[in-house]
Amino acid sequence: MRPFIHDDFLLQTAEARDLFRGFAKDEPIYDYHCHVSARQIADNHQFANPTEIWLDGDHYKWRAMRANGVDERFCTGDASPREKFDAWVATVPYTLGNPLYHWSHLEMARYFGSDALIGPASGPELWRRAQDRLPETRVHDILAANRVAVVCTTDDPADPLDAHERIRRSGLRTRVYPAFRPDRALAVANPAVFNPWLERLAAAAGSPVRSFGDMLGALRARHDAFHAFGCRLSDHGLETALSEPCTLEQARATFDAARSGRAAGPEEAARFGSYLMLEFGRWDASRGWTKQLHLGALRSANSRQLGRLGPDTGFDSIGDFPQVRSLARYLDALDRTGELPKMVLYNLNPADNYAFATMAGNFQEGPVPSRIQFGSGWWFLDQKEAMEWQLHALSNLGLLSRFVGMLTDSRNFLCYTRHEYFRRVLCNLLGGQMQRGEIPQDPELVGGLVRRVCFSNARDFFGLELDPAFSRR
Repeated sequence: MRPFIHDDFLLQTAEARDLFRGFAKDEPIYDYHCHVSARQIADNHQFANPTEIWLDGDHYKWRAMRANGVDERFCTGDASPREKFDAWVATVPYTLGNPLYHWSHLEMARYFGSDALIGPASGPELWRRAQDRLPETRVHDILAANRVAVVCTTDDPADPLDAHERIRRSGLRTRVYPAFRPDRALAVANPAVFNPWLERLAAAAGSPVRSFGDMLGALRARHDAFHAFGCRLSDHGLETALSEPCTLEQARATFDAARSGRAAGPEEAARFGSYLMLEFGRWDASRGWTKQLHLGALRSANSRQLGRLGPDTGFDSIGDFPQVRSLARYLDALDRTGELPKMVLYNLNPADNYAFATMAGNFQEGPVPSRIQFGSGWWFLDQKEAMEWQLHALSNLGLLSRFVGMLTDSRNFLCYTRHEYFRRVLCNLLGGQMQRGEIPQDPELVGGLVRRVCFSNARDFFGLELDPAFSRR
């Protein structure tokens, strides 16, 4: 019997199989947005057990386990690594129809050489096989095996960059760069978060932060420091784009109140955030950076579990926020003054796909092809069906051939199978169109598009320095 993960997995036509094998499979990976640990890369981390490498920090899997009735101690709690592994293995058969079923089998096949169906019966052998392969599955091994050309981590401006310095000295062929994510600078509605963060920012910048001007100066100093480390991308996770009018005096007053412990109200916080977002956009444009906007997540919906387990533990969802008008105002405000940076727009609500794709089209201008990108399916949308929705929307309303392609958006180093998954989805979609006569039966024409979307578009768009093995054009 053919294994579940086989050479033709997800490739339903001969054309799709030819596209994948000839143009997608062997392209390097350009992972321009993720949440893996720069410190683990610097340390060439050796994972202690299969649970650490496969489950730790993976809130996708935790959500499925909770839905399957698994107690929290087997997700984020004090159960042993083997108990957590067995709890997930027992859950996998119940994920049939969920992308986790695909992803988990791809991970076991690609990293641990197992083509067994995951379940309680195969669990002991999967644990043994994974445990045996851990010595050859260190972080640098994973990056090399997947031909990862670039990793852009996600870094707070208050974070030290010492791990990135160690990576630069390590000789690692994968180029690892920080990405500037100043979300906590907007947290004036929560002084208990905002004020301790300001102290960390002051320490990182080497200057006290007592006034709003001090904060802007410290942030700009960190922006400069990130640039010196090769950073060319920023990132923001917001419910909606922020575009409310705000004067310098209003921003100062909001800062002073939050610094003294008074929380800003919703309108005040939105104005303050809008002021900062315009500043950040101008800085990015002046430095030639690309700005990423991740819009639409409703975070920490379960307040009880937030208090118990903290953020980023699997209690977020798609938000139903009005997006278009505020996004248009934000982009237009930067464009009017010639300070609109290159940008990637990610939406989390699939109802907004066409709105985001058309919004990107409003601000295209040479000489950079598709300088405003409609980004890949993100978070709840990084699975086959939603990837196809995003690809269709981009094809219908923009230029798929200029798309910068997939990213991992993951904290897990096994996540590079997501690129294979995306490439199979892309080739299957285009191969089906070739078979139906909707696009030409021209493998070089369509294959060229596939190759660009898999790697070279991102390489050319973001402009990061690569190891010579990956930089040939």
